Amino acid sequence: MFSKFTSILQHAVEALAPSLPLQEDFVYHWKAITHYYIETSDDKAPVTDTNIPSHLEQMLDILVQEENERESGETGPCMEYLLHHKILETLYTLGKADCPPGMKQQVLAFYTKLLGRIRQPLLPHINVHRPVQKLIRLCGEVLATPTENEEIQFLCIVCAKLKQDPYLVNFFLESKLKAMALQGSASVITEDMIKDQESVTTDTGQPGQPKETPGASGAEHMEKEDELSQQAEELSFGLDELNVATSPESSTACPNQDYNLVNSLLNLTKSPDGRIAVKACEGLMLLVSLPEPAAAKCLTQSTCLCELLTDRLATLYKALPQSLDPLDIETVEAINWGLDSYSHKEDASAFPGKRALISFLSWFDYCDQLIKEAQKTTAVAMAKAVRERFFIDVMEPQLMQTSEIGILTSTALLHRIVRQVTSDVLLQELVYFILGEQREPETLTDINRHPLRHRLIEHCDHISDEISIMTLRMFEHLLQKPNEHILYNLVLRNLEERNYMEYKPPCQEDKDVVENGQIAGAVDLEEDPLFTDLSPDNTLSAQEWLSASPPVSPEHPKNDGKTEVHKIVNSFLCLVPDEAKSSYHVEGTGYDTYLRDAHRQFRDYCVICLRWEWPGSPRSLEKCNLEASFFEGHFLKVLFERMGRILDQPYDVNLQVTSVLSKLSLFPHPHIHEYLLDPYVNLASGCKSLFSVIVRVVGDLMVRIQRIPDFTPKLLLVRKRLLGLEPEGPIIDHMTLLEGVIVLEEFCKELAAIAFVKYHTSATP
Repeated sequence: MFSKFTSILQHAVEALAPSLPLQEDFVYHWKAITHYYIETSDDKAPVTDTNIPSHLEQMLDILVQEENERESGETGPCMEYLLHHKILETLYTLGKADCPPGMKQQVLAFYTKLLGRIRQPLLPHINVHRPVQKLIRLCGEVLATPTENEEIQFLCIVCAKLKQDPYLVNFFLESKLKAMALQGSASVITEDMIKDQESVTTDTGQPGQPKETPGASGAEHMEKEDELSQQAEELSFGLDELNVATSPESSTACPNQDYNLVNSLLNLTKSPDGRIAVKACEGLMLLVSLPEPAAAKCLTQSTCLCELLTDRLATLYKALPQSLDPLDIETVEAINWGLDSYSHKEDASAFPGKRALISFLSWFDYCDQLIKEAQKTTAVAMAKAVRERFFIDVMEPQLMQTSEIGILTSTALLHRIVRQVTSDVLLQELVYFILGEQREPETLTDINRHPLRHRLIEHCDHISDEISIMTLRMFEHLLQKPNEHILYNLVLRNLEERNYMEYKPPCQEDKDVVENGQIAGAVDLEEDPLFTDLSPDNTLSAQEWLSASPPVSPEHPKNDGKTEVHKIVNSFLCLVPDEAKSSYHVEGTGYDTYLRDAHRQFRDYCVICLRWEWPGSPRSLEKCNLEASFFEGHFLKVLFERMGRILDQPYDVNLQVTSVLSKLSLFPHPHIHEYLLDPYVNLASGCKSLFSVIVRVVGDLMVRIQRIPDFTPKLLLVRKRLLGLEPEGPIIDHMTLLEGVIVLEEFCKELAAIAFVKYHTSATP
């Protein structure tokens, strides 16, 4: 109580006293602090019961005022005094000793405000960055201490300064020997520091020297002040030796301590206070983005950053329940790593494991964003660590297990990760994890070269429909990611040689046929026995095509070597026989609705694929190895097998299979277009294409229709129920078949729309 009264009285005296020149005032406040350490006999009283906080605040105000009164970049006498007399070194020693109790907080706050409020660059000065570096080592030593808030504020202001001038980070990269010398030879450092102060204080030539005071010359005043300062340093060093020990946590946190700024932030990310942890994560985000190569190398090789990221991912993943509803995993609200706040009591849609799921997805989001912002070599190192230490070591065993519940949960989590990842570098590692790095054509004998890829593709045709749907959805979202290796690995590498085609050298007769509007060797579906009973009403009229087809231009004549688009479109639209069609009975389900969607989606895919430099036309057959046996690849093989069973599979499975195939068809690669969307390709013996698979399904359908009485009315009723136009009623026989027919009809319309849009886009000058 008495000390607080003394402080109030002192402030009143200072307010009434005539204002002193700034440097004299500054020296007065510093001397008042050093006097405390010489005169006090009670070093247990908290610092808040002394005048030290007030004097430190006054010193800061004087430094700010001095800078405001001088030209930009000019160092004033008060700042010169602070630098030359190594005041920051002395304060660091007092803060480390925490004498009086609470001094560490005051020192951290002083450093933070000094760096934050002074505009001129301070960190390049050795008498600033050296004590700053020492103070950094004190941060994060012990979690949940009273100084955590001041520690994180101090570390973040240092990070912000480094972000402004990245070169300064080199001052904070220590060699291991130097760090050990600084930690193990504190007494030598302190003696050197005192000698430095002596050599500086005898220099009377610095600008703005204090005026003489009554009874003492200016030189005597400075000499006495220096003596007090040295005594304070000696006292604080003694306290440091007695009271401060290295925290076991900080000494074992990382084998190397070269980049202490990172290590201190890493320790604080473990803080039980969520605000402190988030601020520490923000500081790391700033540091990883610094472009300095030396800092990037030190960050990944001499700190525990990669280990912390991956170990926490693994811990949070393992904390998830063994069984989670895939719908919950998919629909849990958007995750933002900095806003991982969740109250189970306030959540009306809570489910078991939601807290753990949000924590895992939030930390994955942070890893993703960190890698996205990081300097390139840092990003690559972190992404590789995530792949090796988390994807392979933790996730892969879960995805390869035999328990259906486990497979479903782990696949749903993988699906969520695929959807959530935004960093190109982390996406690349995720893709290599799922698919492997192979780019040579597949063969039937080596489809299991990458076991996880093989297992996931097999799961697309799993006995469990839920697993099949979830795995197909994962692949669907994977295909939409901006990474060329995905499509190449799954499909393109097997179409490179175009050996799905039967090649005949062109002769004059073939050229005449082409000129008449028909590809040589192609099968005219109108003459195919399967299609002899199709009505001419199924095709679009000439008038409709005048308004729908792209105009013929001199640069793109109609017969440019491609099958005319209207023949392709009509081929898909005519595949399903009239008695198996039901969409024309329901408004708003026509082919034109697919055109709008196809146009939008194809435009999006073109943007994604633009930088992949795909060819505009198929590879010349003369350059292809047509003698090699064709294998469409494991992925298309499974999709075609699923498509072939469309009349016997559940509705949801069919929707997902056709959705993946339509996404594949949208890619603007000439070989994909030719293989999946051109019915007139002359297939080599034993080869199948998407169109040939659908033709076989339609052949089977035409036989089965004959066995079902009132087939068309039942089909229409099922369609209306699916659209919600009719209430649910009695179970209809052959429901799976009828739903399959509806999906088949819609899929054919969708493929027709995609083919038309792709032709229209390529034909537009």
